[in-house]
Amino acid sequence: MVIGSWSGPGVRKVESFLVSTGFVALAEIGDKTQLLAFSLAVRFRRPIPVLIGILVATVVNHALAAGIGVWLTGVLRPEVLRWLLGLSFLVMAAWVLRPDSQAEDQPALNTLGVFGATLVAFFFAEMGDKTQVATVALAASYASLVPVVAGTTIGMMIANVPAVYLGEYCGRRVPTRLLRGATALLFGLFGAAVLLRVV
Repeated sequence: MVIGSWSGPGVRKVESFLVSTGFVALAEIGDKTQLLAFSLAVRFRRPIPVLIGILVATVVNHALAAGIGVWLTGVLRPEVLRWLLGLSFLVMAAWVLRPDSQAEDQPALNTLGVFGATLVAFFFAEMGDKTQVATVALAASYASLVPVVAGTTIGMMIANVPAVYLGEYCGRRVPTRLLRGATALLFGLFGAAVLLRVV
């Protein structure tokens, strides 16, 4: 009986947490949301509000995915999600090219803007993404919402914290126009690839 207790619900929750963490951390490497994290860090050069925005967006998005993700994908056809995602990346490409405003002189307002922009951009970038779909599948497989959401969120942060700090580092040492141009090109290519079903 004692040995059997090691395969009980508690162990299954730990397993669901560890599997979710590892799966999402690996799946996020080279993903569009990691590119987004890097790009936001390059643009704003403020890693802390960017990371907080990513964390909040991920928790909310993955909680929704685990709770109502199946219903949402049933309502929005994959074709609609694909167009929304592709167009959002083209909009991001144009947004990255826009010069900074005078908000640079208003630290509190700019910090709020950094968090808000990151929150919205990251939340919508995760819609229909493989990590969101994985969250739905993992929650259904383990029938355990909290450990799966916690695991997928930590996995997301494991992959994106280095991307944000690398972006902030590059943003301070590489000419701004070059970084903006390269970032806009990447977003434009990814948006086109999504619309053309290349990825």
